[in-house]
Amino acid sequence: MKLLTFRQGGIEMVGMLASDEKHVIPVQEAGLGYKTMQELIENITEDEKKALSACTCEGIALDSVEKMAPIPQPRQDVICLGINYMAHAEEGARYHNEAFGGERPFPIYFSKRVNEAVADGGIIEAHRDIEERLDYESELVVVIGKDAKNVPHDEAYDYIFGYTIMNDVSARILQTRHKQWYFGKGLDGFTPMGPWIVTRDEFRDPPGLGVRSYVNGELRQNSTTDLLIFDIPYVIAELSRGMTLKAGTLIAMGTPAGVGMGFDPPRFLNPGDEVVCEIEGIGRLTNTIGE
Repeated sequence: MKLLTFRQGGIEMVGMLASDEKHVIPVQEAGLGYKTMQELIENITEDEKKALSACTCEGIALDSVEKMAPIPQPRQDVICLGINYMAHAEEGARYHNEAFGGERPFPIYFSKRVNEAVADGGIIEAHRDIEERLDYESELVVVIGKDAKNVPHDEAYDYIFGYTIMNDVSARILQTRHKQWYFGKGLDGFTPMGPWIVTRDEFRDPPGLGVRSYVNGELRQNSTTDLLIFDIPYVIAELSRGMTLKAGTLIAMGTPAGVGMGFDPPRFLNPGDEVVCEIEGIGRLTNTIGE
């Protein structure tokens, strides 16, 4: 199933994308009363999933509603992995060795502050008054489906609700200047996400998916999640040993090579640029850089 959040008549709603991918079926039409994606993730039962999946209602035309990020206001910061593809580690070290180089025997974790995630089709605020080197990063996001604590490695996938796409927009001057990544990754509007969540049952475990990005139609990133240095079970097992991953937690698994800072000379984003982040089996997240 592809589940999305949208607004109609000023009211936030949750729905399932119809098979034609041109309509959205509100969950209420399948007899479910969930008003937000967070509420649905925390409470939906297997029987309710089956009922929703079997619903054949015509639904609402997708182009008539206002799309929102799947979880517009996450309850906690997004957990992110840095330097989790080897080729990206190499391009990062070429750009700024102090910030991105060196041995990495353990995962790099950081959090991304999200006041409100930007929807598919939304505008990415450029923050030109404080940043001139705006960059893109196409990433697979894991959506935790139930509270996870001390999860064994071989049970990690049982805790996954589904997957979505995130553009980990990055302010490279701020990121390298402060020698940590929270400010440079967490500016307002720096978390485009969507267009929907695809439930885990649509994929094999592990989900070997193509990850790509395009800037103004030009292919920039082109890799696969098979190349993750630290894979999904490793990350869930390690994090859950020391913290409870609540239902609805978002974990961004890192980005492959091909980001703007990796080119010689670097190719950063400018106002008006269109950025597409694409992941096989999920879809395309398209956003435009604001003025």
